[in-house]
Amino acid sequence: MKVLIVKLSSLGDIIHALPVLSALKNNGAQIDWIVEEEFSSLLQGHPYIDRLLVWPRKRVLQKIRQKNLNAIVLWKDLLQQLRAKDYDVVIDLQGLLKSGILVSLARGRCKIGFANHREGSTFFYNFKLPPYDPDEHAVLRYLKVLNYMGLSAKEIEFPLPPLPPLEDLRKRFGLPKKYAVLIPCTRWPTKYWTRDGWKKLSQFLEKQGFLPVFVGSSKDKDYVKSLLNGNPGLSLCGKTDLKELASVLKGARLVISVDTGPLHLAAASGPPVIALFGPTAPWRTGPFGEKHVILRGEIACSPCFQKECSDRRCMKNLTPERVLEFVSKIV
Repeated sequence: MKVLIVKLSSLGDIIHALPVLSALKNNGAQIDWIVEEEFSSLLQGHPYIDRLLVWPRKRVLQKIRQKNLNAIVLWKDLLQQLRAKDYDVVIDLQGLLKSGILVSLARGRCKIGFANHREGSTFFYNFKLPPYDPDEHAVLRYLKVLNYMGLSAKEIEFPLPPLPPLEDLRKRFGLPKKYAVLIPCTRWPTKYWTRDGWKKLSQFLEKQGFLPVFVGSSKDKDYVKSLLNGNPGLSLCGKTDLKELASVLKGARLVISVDTGPLHLAAASGPPVIALFGPTAPWRTGPFGEKHVILRGEIACSPCFQKECSDRRCMKNLTPERVLEFVSKIV
């Protein structure tokens, strides 16, 4: 069976789709995957993926704005790749207009997605699955697609591609044997924990003999620098690609993170994770697995799914003392 997975973004959502990849492979499928360029490095060289199709969406949009005809060339290249193979099944795990268009362009006998997918994406399916429950965890929701295909997942696995050796990264970044990873930054302002909390956490970890290692993108450098001002720790913000980040996460004793993509990469990589949630619903998109801990500021308006808030009480209610209580049980 030849299958195309359409899961374009974002990092956490791609991680949540990995059990589908694993189950399909275990059922003997030949699998291609189309992903946006920004996240493609994580899937490059994955032994379960026969062909990785990369959609340079941001570059295409940039060239369109610049009225650059190279946008047509990029689209043509992608279209040729999409139509180079006849698929038995094309699975839309994204459920948005952008993924629906790609589903329509691919050669496939069965094009499937949930009936309550958004932005008109269902127009491009010839098999519409019953609506999913939005309060079901994304991992379980994606796996339900297999049930409708007559397949099953014996185990829920998050297979990552081969990662760079941790010892090489230890030498490059000066990582000690004992370290914990802290992930303080995210796209939504409402998801941020308090600066005081991160500072007290890094001080506590140092006292326990662990180096606090902050990770994030290059955009997070200034924020993390402010946390490190007079406090222990190492910043790797903007210094790793996704596979290197996964290797660093895998070697950590513990990861403490707000709700953001690298949180799910950490959960897939192996170490125990303490996830700090406020405006979003961890039962929908929290770290998957029993060994992880989810802490919430329990207030009536949470989860609100709002990107802006005047007081952010849900995150402020997560006191450093409460977080340290759970950290101390692991380190």
